[in-house]
Formats: sequence, structure tokens, C-alpha cells
Amino acid sequence: MKRVVVTGMAVNTPLGDTLDGFCDSLLAGKSAVTRWRGVETANIYTKVGADLSGYDAEPKLESLEGRVPAEVMKRLRKMVKLATFSTRLTVLCAEDAWADARLADVDPSEIAIITGGHNFFPNYDYQVLKDFFADPEFFDEQYAYKGLDTDQAASVSEVLGITGPIYTLGGACASTNLALRAALDEIRHHGMKAALVVGPLFDYSPLTLQGLALIGAASFESFNDCPERASRPFDVRREGFVPAHGTGVMVVEDAENALSRNTNIYAEALGVTALSDANHLPTPLLEGETRAIRRALQEAGIAPEQVDYISAHATSTPQGDAVEIQAIKAAFGDHAYRLKVNATKSMIGHCCWSSAVIETIAAIMQMQRSQLHPTINVEQTDAENDLDVCAAGAVTHDINIFMKNAFGFGGINSVALFRRFKEQSS
Repeated sequence: MKRVVVTGMAVNTPLGDTLDGFCDSLLAGKSAVTRWRGVETANIYTKVGADLSGYDAEPKLESLEGRVPAEVMKRLRKMVKLATFSTRLTVLCAEDAWADARLADVDPSEIAIITGGHNFFPNYDYQVLKDFFADPEFFDEQYAYKGLDTDQAASVSEVLGITGPIYTLGGACASTNLALRAALDEIRHHGMKAALVVGPLFDYSPLTLQGLALIGAASFESFNDCPERASRPFDVRREGFVPAHGTGVMVVEDAENALSRNTNIYAEALGVTALSDANHLPTPLLEGETRAIRRALQEAGIAPEQVDYISAHATSTPQGDAVEIQAIKAAFGDHAYRLKVNATKSMIGHCCWSSAVIETIAAIMQMQRSQLHPTINVEQTDAENDLDVCAAGAVTHDINIFMKNAFGFGGINSVALFRRFKEQSS
């Protein structure tokens, strides 16, 4: 089976829109969570989130000048001007990752784009509906296509001139792990040289936030006056996840192709396992998560003892965090107590569909630096959580293989494995 490596990465979160800046902030234990500024919250319960609504694209555009061909830059500037908020940040991030991987060297018909997620535009829909109800003849005349999920991948394809397969793959909060799985298939079985795994920003609306609060999924009660404390995976006072804006794009590539181009290689992607619980409700099941972790190890040919670190799904919900810890202990046995586990969402909140790719990028950066960021806001853990979740602060830790968990509403369980790249595989 073809080896697949990561050759390009880019993020845009409220903690930073450069790889080093993002990683530095994580290692410093900084929180991106504030009160919402770009979402109307006066009449809803949920007041806090990690907000990118005021993001200024111009510095990023200027940083890309000279790194990409002029004709691509021209298309990018036009798209940034015309696209919706979410799509605008997607094309910026995709361009950044494309430049990082030097994909201008690769035949554009041999590059795929897989966008992870669905229903990307709730706040755009909300604003268009208000305009429509005010006057049906005066709302965004491009809504018919700008409001489609496919506009994300299509816009990236247009800007970058990519003519390989493009599509959108949705699986709730497991979406970008599933998009990575599809990207590996495109390279291993469908002749692609490279693929962009795209995690667009989920544009929360007041309706979305209130719905999450009403089912007890989102934090809304105790931390509105101290938002930086609201996201607290593994802490006994966790009361739900903190919704967050964030975009991440990762380029994966046939290892032989990457080596022939002499491009930078960040890590090797071993595989992604996806299973389900046969349950449409947003209720995590221990058996399902345990089965997915065990299956991922088996499919990748990795013994539990070889895994050094787990980037946990850890959303800060009462049930979800407890079940994930139990699943790790069930799947890894005694080795669970030698693992390091941390929760990136404690600082950036829950980016939903894009969370897996953003947190994978964070994990790869930590592997490169041999440092793990803290899980912040852990003041007291559950009695049954006796694992090392990096609650005391950043730690030095050598990582050869890590696991990325991503579990979505509806019993969607996905587990990805990565390792430090060596030209001769072991």
C-alpha cells in the first residue's frame, strides 16, 4: 500500500493564522474564548465562543504575495472579495497550505479536494432570511449557489486551478477525519498524487447556538462572565462545549511523489478508521469508541504500546469526555497510563466540522517540537479519570506515533493514526 505523507498545513483560528503562532499560543496555554461579537446573542442562552468574525484578510493576502503565481493571487483576491465569510477563510487557508506544500509543482489534474463538513452557512442563511422577509426581491442574488456546501470545494478549485476530483464529505464532528480517509483512498486507489483535506469554518447562527444549548451540548450557564474558563475538558465542572470558529487545511501526498519533489514532509498518515454506533442520537457509546480505537490500531498494524500520545476529541461535555477516557483505558489497557493525552479544544473551543484537521495540525506541530500543550481549566478531574491529560502545563514528550480521535453526533466514530516520517518504513 502506498505511503502517504503530510506536505502542507495551514490554520486560521482565534489563536493565530500561522503554524508557529498557533502552536506557540497553545504551548503557552492561551484561551481564544471570549463573548461572541459576530453572532447576535441577546435573546439566546449561549454567550461565549471563539470568534473570527472580525478577521482582517489583508495581512494574510500580503504574506502570500510572492509565494504563489500572480494569476493565482489575482483569483484569490477576487474570491476573498466576493465569497461568504466561511468560504473566504477557506480559500485563504487552502492557498496557504497549497503554497506550503509547493503544489504548483504537481499536475493539477492529479490533485483532489475533499471538504469535510456540511451545512456550513447557518449565519449567512439567517441573515439572508431576514433580508428576504423584509423584501423578497432584495437579498443576495448569488444565494442559490453561495449557500451550497459545494461552493467551498468549488471555490478552492477555481482559485488554485485544481482539476482533479472535488467533493464534500459530511460526518458531523468527525467530518475532517473522514475527509482524510477519503483523501488517502484518492491517493492509494484512484491515481491522485496529492489531496487537500479542507476543514471550513462552521458559521454559527443564533438558531444553531440556541439549539445546541437546549439539548445541553453547549456551555451557556456558568461561565458567561469568565469565557476563558468555559471550555474545560475532563474537569468536573464542564457543562458543554464552547462553539468556535476555525479553518484548517492539510495537504497529503504520495510519499514517493513528495520525495521526488524534495518538498518538506511533516508526518506520515497511517490511516483512518470509521465505524458507527447504530444510534442517531448525540449520545457517545463506550463500546463504539473502544471498537474504533482497537480497529484503527489493527488496520494500521500498530501495537497499543507504540502509541505515544492521543489528541483527544474531548469536547468538554459531561458524557463525552468520560466515555472517551473509558474507551482509551479499555483499548490500551495498562499502556493507557503511559500515554499523554491532551485537549486542544480547552483553548480554541469546538470548531465542529473542522476540529479534527485543526487539532491534527496542532498534534503534528507538537510532534515536531517534542512538546505537548496543556489541557487548561482542569481544576478537578472525574474520579475515574486517572490518565495524564497534561493538566499541569506544557510538557516535553518525544512522539513517534500519535492518535487523533474524532466522534460525531449520530454515533459516528473515527480514529486517525500518524507517525514521524522516516524514509525507510519500519
